[in-house]
Amino acid sequence: MSDLLLGLTLGAAAGITPGPLFTLVVTVSLRRGFGAGARTALAPLLSDLPVVVIALAALAALPGVVVRGLGLVGGLYLIWLGIRTVSEARNPADDGGSAVRDLRRGVVVNLLSPHPWLFWFSVGAPLTLGAWQRAPVRAVAFVGAFYALLVGSKMVAAAVVASGRRLLDTIWHIRLAQVGGVAIAAMGVVLITEYLR
Repeated sequence: MSDLLLGLTLGAAAGITPGPLFTLVVTVSLRRGFGAGARTALAPLLSDLPVVVIALAALAALPGVVVRGLGLVGGLYLIWLGIRTVSEARNPADDGGSAVRDLRRGVVVNLLSPHPWLFWFSVGAPLTLGAWQRAPVRAVAFVGAFYALLVGSKMVAAAVVASGRRLLDTIWHIRLAQVGGVAIAAMGVVLITEYLR
């Protein structure tokens, strides 16, 4: 699978997976509209940089067999997360706050969430380092595609929720979460297959 396609797929799946940040995006979009949800969706662009740098620096210093082992663990983690996402899809909880604090709250929620840390240490950093070894442009394509779809899918969710605040059926949130869970588990299988090769 190409690094660009892998980044797009993982970014889209991660973007619609229920978690603290997705819940915050949906909640503020329901309460205050698209602008508040969009600002919250931008949080990974600010908060993930230290996570990515720490993960890449740590893994670059490790032997290849350890990085490969972490990649396999990452694939298993994605399968587990996908299964959990499908089985525990729920409506987002209510959340308070003002539009001025949306981005800051999103950054804090994202930094304190285990999702970006687990992703970058187990999946993102090994994939990025592997792509960099093949060609630096492939690593840039992977990371760029991942963040474009991670943030983009959260913004689409914010737009859908904001535009259909009164019409949105809770079943659609559950269905979107389940689709995201299946996509994440499938990506875990793909990653394990690639690392075993």
